[in-house]
Amino acid sequence: MVHEPIGSYYAVIFSSQRTEGDNGYGVMADKMEQLASRQPGFIGVESVRDASGSGITISYWESLEAISNWKQNQAHLVAQEKGKQDWYQNYKVKICKVERSYP
Repeated sequence: MVHEPIGSYYAVIFSSQRTEGDNGYGVMADKMEQLASRQPGFIGVESVRDASGSGITISYWESLEAISNWKQNQAHLVAQEKGKQDWYQNYKVKICKVERSYP
């Protein structure tokens, strides 16, 4: 769930194509979401994945500094390497500034 702050904030859009099989992915994804939620500047996360393994996860952050700190988190670095080696056929990361949000 995302509790949007007043004013602008940032979205990290991670789109990916998973490899076949879980290979520990589910446990690590849960662990990373729990860890991210405790990071300064974290706002929330949304994630979807279809039956073919194509997915998008969007995490929301108060600042570019908070995003950079999360990217360099030691446990997150381990998960990133595991993702490159075992979990993703391909992926792309986009960082966007959210100026406004409405229903």
